[in-house]
Amino acid sequence: MNGAAGRWLREHLVLMLGLLVLVYTFVPIAVVVLMSFNAPRGRNAVYQFNGFTLDNWLNPCADADLCSALGVSIRVGLLATVVATALGTLAAFALVRHDFAGRSASNVLIFLPMAAPEIVMGSSLLALFVSAGFAGQLGFWTILIAHVMFCLSFVVVTVRSRLAGMDDTLEQAAMDLYATPLQTFLRVTLPLVFPGILGAALLSFSLSFDDFIVTNLNSGSTVTFPMFVYGAAQRGVPMQVNVIGTLMFVVSIVIVVASELNNRRRSRALT
Repeated sequence: MNGAAGRWLREHLVLMLGLLVLVYTFVPIAVVVLMSFNAPRGRNAVYQFNGFTLDNWLNPCADADLCSALGVSIRVGLLATVVATALGTLAAFALVRHDFAGRSASNVLIFLPMAAPEIVMGSSLLALFVSAGFAGQLGFWTILIAHVMFCLSFVVVTVRSRLAGMDDTLEQAAMDLYATPLQTFLRVTLPLVFPGILGAALLSFSLSFDDFIVTNLNSGSTVTFPMFVYGAAQRGVPMQVNVIGTLMFVVSIVIVVASELNNRRRSRALT
């Protein structure tokens, strides 16, 4: 019996460890979801579940400052995603498809913003803005520039990995069939590389929406959602913060599931 139990344990050890890691990862998320339905008895008991209520979901903007900060984060995240994805995709194509002087050095430099601590990048950008004369104008636009700067590297790396693993046979076939370079790009190359671009865009938005350190150093008087949560933690976090967190998690799950279903549909269509 012991031998059979030991054999079963060895065969399922990796699965069990994986399940434990998933449980450990999702416990904080479960707490956030639970607290979004909490009716606290006071500011000092915001993370004690005192009763079930739907008021937090029915009035997500009960705290006007919360929704204002959320709006700033969404606007910055969307703009930073669009700019960083466009520039990063172009840079990835240049690094993969073209040979130029300084290409190797560029590949190394791309990783530096990813490897550098956020406090270093944030303080460096702050020094840049101050030396450029923007010390009194820190706000939405300086946050946007900072977010584009640190999202750019992640976009380049993500799209470049997609391009590097992409077979160019279909592109060559399209050109053999007298397709113009623009037609080949729009109808063959872009659809093939689009999953990488979409993944890079989603990653950029997540990084921008979630950032605190770089934003805090370059925001001036502008308050983003993470900064609001940090400030509110000192006086009692509104339960609506958990509602926003739950919604963001649900949206992320929906996007991932929709993408997976779309990939399976395409696979079945090809077979």
